[in-house]
Amino acid sequence: MPNYSYDPNAIEPKWQAIWEERKTFQTPTGAQLAERPKSYVLDMFPYPSGEGLHVGHPKSYTASDVIARMRRMQGYNVLHVMGWDAFGLPAERAAVRENIHPALITKRNIDNIRRQMKRVGLSYDWDREINTSDPTYYKWTQWIFLKLFDQGLAYLADVPVNWCPALGTVLSNEEVQDGRYVETGDIVERRLMRQWMLKITAYAERLLTDVDDLDWPEGLKQMQRNWIGKSEGANITFRVQGHDLSFTVFTTRPDTLFGATYCVFAPEHPLVKQIVTEAHKEAVGQYLETSTNKSEMQRTALNKEKTGVFTGAYAINPANQDPIPIWVADYVLLSYGTGIIMAVPGHDERDHEFAKKYGLPIREVIAGGEKPVDEEAYVGEGFCVNSGFLNGLAVAEAKEKMTTWLEQTNNGQREIQYSLRDWLFSRQRYWGEPFPIIHLEDGTMMRLPDGQLPVELPPIAEFKPTPDGAPPLARAGDDWLMVTLPDGRTGIRETNTMPQWAGSCWYYLRYIDPHNSQAPWQPEAEKYWMPVDLYIGGVEHAVLHLLYARFWHKVLYDCGLVSTPEPFQRLFNQGMILAYSYQDEAGKFYYPHQVEEKNGAWVVKDTGKPVHTQLDKMSKSRLNVASLDNIIDDYGADSLRLYELFIGPLSATGPWQTSGIDGIYRFLNKLWRLVIDGP
Repeated sequence: MPNYSYDPNAIEPKWQAIWEERKTFQTPTGAQLAERPKSYVLDMFPYPSGEGLHVGHPKSYTASDVIARMRRMQGYNVLHVMGWDAFGLPAERAAVRENIHPALITKRNIDNIRRQMKRVGLSYDWDREINTSDPTYYKWTQWIFLKLFDQGLAYLADVPVNWCPALGTVLSNEEVQDGRYVETGDIVERRLMRQWMLKITAYAERLLTDVDDLDWPEGLKQMQRNWIGKSEGANITFRVQGHDLSFTVFTTRPDTLFGATYCVFAPEHPLVKQIVTEAHKEAVGQYLETSTNKSEMQRTALNKEKTGVFTGAYAINPANQDPIPIWVADYVLLSYGTGIIMAVPGHDERDHEFAKKYGLPIREVIAGGEKPVDEEAYVGEGFCVNSGFLNGLAVAEAKEKMTTWLEQTNNGQREIQYSLRDWLFSRQRYWGEPFPIIHLEDGTMMRLPDGQLPVELPPIAEFKPTPDGAPPLARAGDDWLMVTLPDGRTGIRETNTMPQWAGSCWYYLRYIDPHNSQAPWQPEAEKYWMPVDLYIGGVEHAVLHLLYARFWHKVLYDCGLVSTPEPFQRLFNQGMILAYSYQDEAGKFYYPHQVEEKNGAWVVKDTGKPVHTQLDKMSKSRLNVASLDNIIDDYGADSLRLYELFIGPLSATGPWQTSGIDGIYRFLNKLWRLVIDGP
């Protein structure tokens, strides 16, 4: 009698092979597209990590797979694909650790993760697989960069940057938190360097307003709004006493101008060295030296004690002609507003703290506080006092009247500012897209013609970063570095590379037409498939990938290259699957099989030493990773997929528990017997 017991290790590989042979999940093309509606279901593609996938990764992939299969059953043409975000720091750091070339380690990791995904039984169209480090792909990343360059949205500038000595490269503001790189925790410091920038600020208002129309989680939309940070106010001009100089301050509170009792410059502001008096030059110089090494996050932390130094110079308050002292303080950033603030200590807590510390005047100009402003800044609503022609007006009315007065007297004008900064777009690393730019011997630069793309990475042996920040591509041979133009002029290639975000800014478009060698996508196919109907991925990408991709897409839309103003119509953030970690007082972690529960407490089996247990993100360092391959070996892919769907709402975070998958496995056994044995 045949053995009809439930054996996923026999059943699942059999059907996965049939799917692959018959191309069951191949995306419809050509005339098929006109016959049915479309559904573009997309997962955020992964970095090809050497660790491969653990059991937490398939949660989002399984959810999108269910939707894709359902849509096919409902008669939709479905685009459901997978690829690899293969350039960037994660791959290169792994290559440095293992002393393997990034190209080799990337291929090895991709092969492993692809194998794992196929074991899970995901219904991707593997014929459309992409790899951002493949020259046939990054040819078009470079092509899009040139579109930005042609529109004046890509430029070189000397800017204060987040320099990470451990990585040997700069990082964008979005990649730094609390003075450290968010991925590794490495310390970040400030340096002035010449870098490529993308003018995302030119799209700030559209990025802000258009997010309202997207079917995204409200929390994530609010994160983007906060990051863009729109502020409406006025630019106010102050003259420097005794100098033929003036400067501009942006403020959202022009109604408090009569209460401005000092001004503060960012340490990097170029005017500082022009206005500092001889008596204060040494103190200011010492302060500049110490402050410019701090990250923006360190400088603006709310719990940080404010420090500063007097320049000896004075500005003239245009409202009352009072001379007010000019200070330098590191809590003011050159990258926000104009790099200078007017301080109103009576009505701003930060300014109040600074004024009390250094004995600066505090003036009340908004009535309504319970305590004198000398004791506590009043930041609420009220009526103007001690403010000349504004006296008696409410705040909103006073803002309008003061702004009108500033414009009429040529002392200022209305202004809208954004917290969003231009995107720092170059890296001093090897493993990234080369820039299609030539620096000529006369100091100018030129873009390469489209027909000379891609600029491929040269196969250099020494690809590790250098402590001085010189890009590894500067060590390439002259046959790659040096360029002679048809007219005889000579130049050198740009040696920085693009950040890992470049390839992920547009990959969803390449899936539409991945094998096209003449164009990044075919216009008719783009019009059919875009926008993405459902995009699933982590909330950690809110102000990185998701904002950058929206920016690039809007540029492409303005160039007439895509048909929709937004790339992702609906977005869903999956919750994490966590696992218990076990750590003793000394900080040592233990594997789950090394501990046991006794009398309501967890201890190490061999020693009885107590350990603290808590739910954590799965990590090799915490020894709490549940192996995807081991679980499929023991229970099968269907048990894993069903368990991750049953563990709770897709958006919720939940614990991994082997007892739970045991129950799912028993359920599938019963279901199998029901089908095989019949009623």
